[in-house]
Amino acid sequence: MTIRTILVDDETLAIQGLQLRLRAHEDIEIIETCVNGREAIRAIKTHKPDLVFLDIQMPGFDGFSVVQGLMEVEPPLIVFVTAYSDHAIRAFEAQAIDYLMKPVEEARLADTLDRVRQRLAEKRGVEEADRLKEVLAEVAPEAAESLAETMADAADQPAANRFEKLINIKDQGQIFRVDVDTIERIDAAGDYMCIYTGDKTLILRETMKDLEKRLDPRRFQRVHRSTIVNLDLVKEVKPHTNGECFLVLQSNAQVKVSRSYRDVVARFVH
Repeated sequence: MTIRTILVDDETLAIQGLQLRLRAHEDIEIIETCVNGREAIRAIKTHKPDLVFLDIQMPGFDGFSVVQGLMEVEPPLIVFVTAYSDHAIRAFEAQAIDYLMKPVEEARLADTLDRVRQRLAEKRGVEEADRLKEVLAEVAPEAAESLAETMADAADQPAANRFEKLINIKDQGQIFRVDVDTIERIDAAGDYMCIYTGDKTLILRETMKDLEKRLDPRRFQRVHRSTIVNLDLVKEVKPHTNGECFLVLQSNAQVKVSRSYRDVVARFVH
C-alpha cells in the first residue's frame, strides 16, 4: 500500500529533513512539496493525497487555515509539524492524526506512520467492500445478499488492529498521549470520562458510548453502567452479596461488578 504524501513547510531545510527521514519508509510516496498554505490547498484539492505533513507557523495562511480551506472536500490525514508545542491542543482539536515537534525524531515519526497505516487500511477496507457490493448488486444480487450477511457476521468479531493503541487526552491545558495498555479503569461522569492509569488520573471529554468503540472489547469491558475495566489488570475477584462482586485491580483499587454485568466475571473462573 503506497501512501501518497504532500509536505508543507515554508522552510526548505525543514522539508528536506523530513524527506530524508521518510526515505526509510518505502510505502511513503512524496508527490508534492509546498512552501505556503495557499499552495497546499491547491495541491491537496488537485492530487487528493492520503497524507499531509503540515507546518503550522507559516506567513499569511497558516496550517490551521489550510485545514479550514479543505472543509468542502474530503480531507487527507493531517500530521502537524511545528517547532512550537503550545499549538498541540489546537492541532488535536483540528482532528489531526498526530503532532510532531521539530526536529522530527525518527522513532516518533515511525510511531505516527504506524497510526497512519492503520487508519488508511480501515478506510480502504470499507471502500473496497462498498465497491464489491455495488458490482455484485448489479450482476449477482443473490451473491450480494450473501456477502452482506458475511460482512455483518465479521463485523461482530472484533479485530485487534482496528482499536486505538494510544489515546490523546487534553487535560488542564496539556496533551497526554496515553498507552491504552496502562489504562486500569474508566469512570463516566456525564460527558466526561475519568481515565485512571497506574500513576495519574486524566479527564477526557467524550461519552462512554464513543470511548467504548475505540477500545478492544476483549480487554475493556463494562462492569457497571458507568465503569469500564481493563480485564488484563484484574488481579483478584472478591464475591459480594446479592450476586455482585468486586474486582481488585493492580493498583489495589476495588471496583464493584453489578449483577447486570456478571458475565464479565465468568471469564475469570473458566
